[in-house]
Amino acid sequence: MYCPVPPPLCPSQAALCPLTAASPVTFCRGSSLPAFCCPLIPCATSSSSPARPGLFRALPLSSQAPPLHAQTPPLHARCCQCHPLPQPCRHPLVSFALRMLGSVWKAGPRALGPPMSGGLRGYCARAGQQQGLIFRQLFEPVSATYTYLLADQATKEAVLIDPVLEKAPRDAKLVKDLGLNLLYAANTHCHADHITGSGVLKRMLPGCKSVISKDSGARADLHIQEGHVIKFGKFALETRSTPGHTDGCLTYVLQDHSMAFTGDALLIRGCGRTDFQQGCPQTLYQSVHSKIFSLPDHCLLYPAHDYTGQSVTSVKEEKQLNPRLTKTLEEFVKIMNGLNLPKPAQIDIAVPANLKCGIQDP
Repeated sequence: MYCPVPPPLCPSQAALCPLTAASPVTFCRGSSLPAFCCPLIPCATSSSSPARPGLFRALPLSSQAPPLHAQTPPLHARCCQCHPLPQPCRHPLVSFALRMLGSVWKAGPRALGPPMSGGLRGYCARAGQQQGLIFRQLFEPVSATYTYLLADQATKEAVLIDPVLEKAPRDAKLVKDLGLNLLYAANTHCHADHITGSGVLKRMLPGCKSVISKDSGARADLHIQEGHVIKFGKFALETRSTPGHTDGCLTYVLQDHSMAFTGDALLIRGCGRTDFQQGCPQTLYQSVHSKIFSLPDHCLLYPAHDYTGQSVTSVKEEKQLNPRLTKTLEEFVKIMNGLNLPKPAQIDIAVPANLKCGIQDP
């Protein structure tokens, strides 16, 4: 059985437990008192056996735990092992903690409440499946673009957000492999750094419709604006207009406000540039603060791009840590006007093509 939590450092090094967001380490490993280590995380410091990341063993618990004797091997040497243990840990503190973790494990991710900044990302693909949502985050490395696939597990109706031309065959294959019916290929805005794949996907997957903001000036089967709802099965994406990077920028928000797709308006610890394509720093600042930062703190935010290897953030994180949007409006405008960035390499090709839904459309 594999733990869904990526293994960090051994908890004996004071790491937070990713399931409970509380430190399971009560005593120092070097003290005379036993150290308690989270049984779901392999020990990175064990010398008796190499760690097998993510693998753990459920420990049988005794209702009456006998005292820990001096000759008993240290708890750290047994609780953190990734191989089968000779006998269960019976210290009362360990027994209680394991029972609590077992209850959380049986109850599933919902028992943990809303996802917390710095803790377990509560809305991953597995968590979505428990609510009947299929969710995939895909990546195109040349323009560092994220494409998102969302689908209703029951009806198989699906939506694809921000497809990229070069990855359209990959996206179409995934849709077919999962047995989905792609209803919409939706763009968050008219991109300047890559050509959209919505045009070619319409040909590869008959019945798919292209979607973009009516304020973008681009061609599409469906032009939408603030308040429009994109339905797929029992799920829906609410549309919020978030101009500033371009006039036609949209943020798509899942109806339960657990996740949102911000395009280029808000990036992880950053934001889209405002020096071309109708860009305006004042407008972008107001858009982010009124339309995105007004979502619940636990809402996970998925951007159209990331250049640092990150994949997701949250409203709470960005309100506290975004180095630009935590400033005053005046400071933000000064920062954005002073970036002096080179223009995107593909802008002269991408924008004209995207204005007609990709080069495949007449």
